[in-house]
Amino acid sequence: MSKAIKSLSVVAFVTLFALAFAFFAGVNSVEIYDAPTMYWCAWLALVINWLAFIPSAIAQSDKFYDSFGAITYLSVTALACYAAITTMGSLDTRGIVVAAMVAIWCIRLGTFLFIRIQAKGGSDSRFEKIKKNPPRFLAAWTLQALWVILTASAALSIITNEAREPIGIYFWIGAAIWVVGMAFETIADAQKSAFKSKDENDGDFINVGLWKWSRHPNYFGEITLWTGIFVIAIPVLSGLGWLVVISPIFVYLLLTRISGINLQEEQAKERWGDDPDYQEYRRKTPALFPKPPAMQG
Repeated sequence: MSKAIKSLSVVAFVTLFALAFAFFAGVNSVEIYDAPTMYWCAWLALVINWLAFIPSAIAQSDKFYDSFGAITYLSVTALACYAAITTMGSLDTRGIVVAAMVAIWCIRLGTFLFIRIQAKGGSDSRFEKIKKNPPRFLAAWTLQALWVILTASAALSIITNEAREPIGIYFWIGAAIWVVGMAFETIADAQKSAFKSKDENDGDFINVGLWKWSRHPNYFGEITLWTGIFVIAIPVLSGLGWLVVISPIFVYLLLTRISGINLQEEQAKERWGDDPDYQEYRRKTPALFPKPPAMQG
């Protein structure tokens, strides 16, 4: 089987998986056009990324890949809100808050990633070879749509769920968890940007601020904030709707096993593996879950 056929097979499988997951996980969603809203959210995510792929493939550019990730999050959240309002008359408090959480997170992160990619000259090393191969590049864009649907599934379930429960303990616990996660990710990104902006730190690894507590505090923050949204969802979940538990699990696996920590750690070892200070930093500082420096051995 040729590499092109393999890549197109990935596109077909990911598409079918995304649609099937959204259809069954959205079993308690309000329906529009005779199907659960989450199902149409999956279609919207796929179409947005396929359309963005066309000019990107022609230009062999990944300049707007992350930006369209943020646009996809905003679009599926907007569709979910529209469906809930048109079928039930309004959004409840839980839905309003969660929609705002998703919007705040993706606008902040999307802006940060766009600024970062511009600073790098509009290119991401992850796509150096992929963007020159249209079938592989299409697979990458399709996988981004799946990433959005799986990650946002708990939020979409909350917004579109036919069951509406009073605000209670799960809401407040989940909201607190989200705030902690959002703060960690935002502060960690800001600290890293500030560190890299100083000429005296050129070529050095960051080990200040939250980066003293964890080697990847930004990833800890992202996992935490999606966990918070899932906790908020618990009171309205039932039956196959519980499939949205995949949201924080998927984010954790993605950032620790696939494209996050693994890649970052390999790059760090290549750059500073022989540096005694870096070896000491790795020995003392947890990879993900933060630990105060005073408690590090």
